Amino acid sequence: MLKSRRIVPSLLRLSTLLPSCNRSLCVKLSVVQALSAKASDKDVKLQGWIRSVRSQKEVLFLDVNDGSSLDNLQVVADPNLGPKNLTYGCAVEVRGKLMKSTYAKQNIELHAEDIKVVGPCDPVDNNFVHIHTPIITSNDCEGAGELFKVEPANKERCEQKETNHFFNIPAFLTVSGQLHLEVMTGAFTKVFTFGPTFRAENSQSRRHLAEFYMVEAEIAFTDGLEDIMQVMEDLFKAATSCLLMKCPKDIELFHKYIAPGQKDRLDLMLKKPFVVLSYNEAINILKKDAHKFEFKPEWGHDLQTEHEKYLVQHCGNVPVFVVNYPYDLKPFYARDNDDGPQRTAAAVDLLVPGIGELFGGSLREERLHLLQSRLEMLGLKETYQWYLDLRRFGSVPHGGFGMGFERYLQCILGVENIKDVIPFPRFTHSCNL
Repeated sequence: MLKSRRIVPSLLRLSTLLPSCNRSLCVKLSVVQALSAKASDKDVKLQGWIRSVRSQKEVLFLDVNDGSSLDNLQVVADPNLGPKNLTYGCAVEVRGKLMKSTYAKQNIELHAEDIKVVGPCDPVDNNFVHIHTPIITSNDCEGAGELFKVEPANKERCEQKETNHFFNIPAFLTVSGQLHLEVMTGAFTKVFTFGPTFRAENSQSRRHLAEFYMVEAEIAFTDGLEDIMQVMEDLFKAATSCLLMKCPKDIELFHKYIAPGQKDRLDLMLKKPFVVLSYNEAINILKKDAHKFEFKPEWGHDLQTEHEKYLVQHCGNVPVFVVNYPYDLKPFYARDNDDGPQRTAAAVDLLVPGIGELFGGSLREERLHLLQSRLEMLGLKETYQWYLDLRRFGSVPHGGFGMGFERYLQCILGVENIKDVIPFPRFTHSCNL
């Protein structure tokens, strides 16, 4: 900051030597320099990324940041001056004059005379369609978790026979919107949902809640598990970069008082490519230090939290994809890899430092005969007849994933207990308010 304060006066002194501005002679300022400068009738140039756009009838407001300051610089312009592709996230070059601001949070603002979009940013979420999946559902998304059953609170109804359900069939609070998203991929190739999910697991651990939020996505026409993994990595890095840019002071508060060093860990996660391990490789790594674990690592068993955290540390504290789990560990919809005696499914978990599993996903079994035989073996063919119909009519290779939002907040903020990142935590033996 001291260095920038020395630079600004010299730049402004230089500007006083300039004739009336032409495009090649405008003084280039960073955001931190502009915020420290005084109002002037000399033309300046600012380059950065748009953090907000507020367009009114007679005036256009932009918040611009170039990474040199935690604070944004407000740009004021005529609405007709702004290009049509002026959206959040796009890179811009703004030319104009620094004027005294009436904005309470800063003394200076840039009155734009020319705005140029250097790098456009598509505001649509990578062409994913947002779907509101139901909270009450008749499917249990087999394998996703224990269910809460939905019944009327009316005493008379509760005493009715089991056959007289409110919905005519048993209904539950959703554990996942995945199966509904699969339906929608028959019309839209990329869909996602963000909403509450419920798990009736008897756990008071630091990483489990009975009610939490999930981001879930489903993608049609996949070529392999790598397609799903790429979306996972892109989502994590894009969302985290956006948070660090838009809410730096909030996150800094946690990193300063709750989790010192977490900022450096996040920077490492954003800069480094994620590691990929097969389940076989993961088990072999764990077996070399099996004496360190409470639960002995064995092929065919789920990875425990202690295993997941160890794998992340072993790989340099960057997120780790573990792929191709044993077929019998995964739900009926996970795609069979057809890989011989050690049968595996095209499933993936993303493990992150300090948390363990953050994302879980898979390719879905699109081949009717294989899906049908597995449902028959599990005695679920009649229950999931509608799901089989999805494969009979225009089925395509597809897959998807879910990310627990509260676990994501734990990862970003460095909070150890998941109950501390949600205002009203719900868990076994606790439902206050």
